[in-house]
Amino acid sequence: MRRITLVVSVAVLCAAGVFVGRQLTEAVAKAEAKAEAERVVAAKAKAASEAKAEAERVASEAKVKAERVVAAKIQPETDTEERRRRTAGEAWAVEGVGVTLVPIAGGTFSMGSMSGGSDEQPVTKVTLSPFWLAKTEVTQAQWEAVMGSNPSYFKGGQLPVENVSWDDAMEFCRKLTERERQAGRLPTGTIYTLPTEAQWEYACRAGTTGDYAGGLDAMAWYSKNSGVTTRAVGTMRANAWGLHDMHGNVWEWCLDWYGPYSGGRVTDPKGAPSGTIRVYRGGSWNVGANYARSAFRYDEYGYPDYRFNGFGFRPARSSVP
Repeated sequence: MRRITLVVSVAVLCAAGVFVGRQLTEAVAKAEAKAEAERVVAAKAKAASEAKAEAERVASEAKVKAERVVAAKIQPETDTEERRRRTAGEAWAVEGVGVTLVPIAGGTFSMGSMSGGSDEQPVTKVTLSPFWLAKTEVTQAQWEAVMGSNPSYFKGGQLPVENVSWDDAMEFCRKLTERERQAGRLPTGTIYTLPTEAQWEYACRAGTTGDYAGGLDAMAWYSKNSGVTTRAVGTMRANAWGLHDMHGNVWEWCLDWYGPYSGGRVTDPKGAPSGTIRVYRGGSWNVGANYARSAFRYDEYGYPDYRFNGFGFRPARSSVP
């Protein structure tokens, strides 16, 4: 009897084992099938993604090539128009940005002042090649058109962009150069950059030799009349060369490292070969008349990464150095 029971038990266990084994085999098979299906789906998704990326790459390259073809066709027209406008003394508007540049004829002037600070001497006779300079300080709307953001403390599309460092201003110029070059709208051999200190003072003076290029209250927003804020660009009287806000509103970054003047006669000076602070000029909404003088220089705070709500800029278009 026990033997029969044992045999039956063994048989039952064997049957159960076969059943469990079959279940495990089926489970493994289903898992493998599921994994394979997922691998197939993943492979298809990867292939589709790679195909899409390749199509986008090809389309992008085709677009760039087409833009280069168009730019190459436009470039001669751009160069001809630049020469015509310079000869005629006509302004140049940067398409889609709103920056307007004024042609500045080359010439010679006395840089510095015998009645100012010691760093404004020795007065140096400077000769400059022609260049272009923005009619106004860069506005917040113009900054956003190129950079896509607005760092300013005082908000308003036509207010000058401020709270920008020298590095920030140069990045704006770099992006504007790249943008216009790709479109064939940048005259050959030129870039957008900051004006040199010599270019800035020459343009600020606009042929004058005194402390200011005209009556300061009519030309500048400064501590006396600003209302403790920046003001819309171009609302004060322009100087004789059609440039607004060279005095006041916001300080304007220049290209140079701050350093002593050489004296004597120089041509197209680029400032000190190295340094720790960059030049900024023109005064601001929060400082007095003395700081807005054409020759005034400041030897503090001009670290390349320094930002303040009194610091802005205007770009120049000059020959590639």
